[in-house]
Amino acid sequence: MHAPMEAVRRLLDLRHRGRAEDLPAVLMHAAPLLGAETAGVLLIDYGQLDLCPLQGTTPEAAEPRPVLDTPAGHCFTTATESWLDDPEGGRLWLPLLHGAERLGVLELGVKAYPSDEARHDLETIAALVAELIASRRFYGDAVERTRRRLPMQLAAEIIWNQLPPLTCAVDGTVVTAVLEPCYDVGGDAFDYAANGDILHVGLFDTVGHGIDASSLTTLSLNTYRNARRSGLGLADTYRSIDKWIRARHPGKFVTALLAELDTATGRYQRISAGHPAELLLRGGRRSPALPAPNALPLGLGAMINRPPQVVEQQLEPGDTLVLYTDGITEARDASGALFGPERLSEFVLDAMERGYSAAELMRRLVHAIISYEAGELRDDATAAMIQWHH
Repeated sequence: MHAPMEAVRRLLDLRHRGRAEDLPAVLMHAAPLLGAETAGVLLIDYGQLDLCPLQGTTPEAAEPRPVLDTPAGHCFTTATESWLDDPEGGRLWLPLLHGAERLGVLELGVKAYPSDEARHDLETIAALVAELIASRRFYGDAVERTRRRLPMQLAAEIIWNQLPPLTCAVDGTVVTAVLEPCYDVGGDAFDYAANGDILHVGLFDTVGHGIDASSLTTLSLNTYRNARRSGLGLADTYRSIDKWIRARHPGKFVTALLAELDTATGRYQRISAGHPAELLLRGGRRSPALPAPNALPLGLGAMINRPPQVVEQQLEPGDTLVLYTDGITEARDASGALFGPERLSEFVLDAMERGYSAAELMRRLVHAIISYEAGELRDDATAAMIQWHH
């Protein structure tokens, strides 16, 4: 007899004594309680190209699975189960979701496709495993080591440690982002926070590269959070970040989009601090861009004696906003042609028409940019998407 509650108890024991790397062994021992012969965790790598067995998995089961054209990859990209029937025993993959954040997949070896009741139990186990990974990841390095397919440069290490989860969904509103080159990013960053009905989003592009750029980005991100948590509006938030950059990094600057969306009403406000305008996609078409820039880059605000302008736009249900750094639109192919805003909007609209989720759309976008530049990005490329479905 299957005993899913006993499996739950064993997994919950990890809350008090376990490390993330203990999870594979506990899952394997709990597999028979779930009607499975094997059970394992595959985490998405930083490049979002491979699903990698969590550190602690037995060596014979420790081969990564590509996202492209595999059942495990299909489960990850669609956030739905995948099933592979095999004469020697079937394989079932279930998505590991922490909120809207895609962590990877749970892989189960079973003799036959589970019943509806058993599948529901397995979905509960997958949700618990995702929670355990999310809560254990900061107590050791197993999750980080699993997700890295290349050495992480120090500047990128600093930036990634500053960022929120790539995807968040609250009451019909989704925000999701991507950064490349993921192992060497230094000047680009994003942040968001959902406070009541207000979704705050910031996208930053710092001048320079390497450690100096990551230091400036770190200051910008944390000053942004400090201003937001102090209850400052957009204009005063701009002034605060601008002041601290001038004080600590004189002569340097950061371009940014500082935005707020009222998720109850669709009222969107933002300041473009020397930054490209976001795309507004509505009804399957690209709408006229909002005025940008409407303030000097952060760090240069003292050069003019007027407050930053806040631009406002009323969104309609189903609207999509795409914020991006110039590394996206200024990507060049072998002939020197820019990727450009028009190609960006066409890519996003086509992907939306195909039914991709926001997170999957962003994953595909960044790989399209890498491919466009023949695998060698000339600049950091960061994009964030906001979808309002109220």
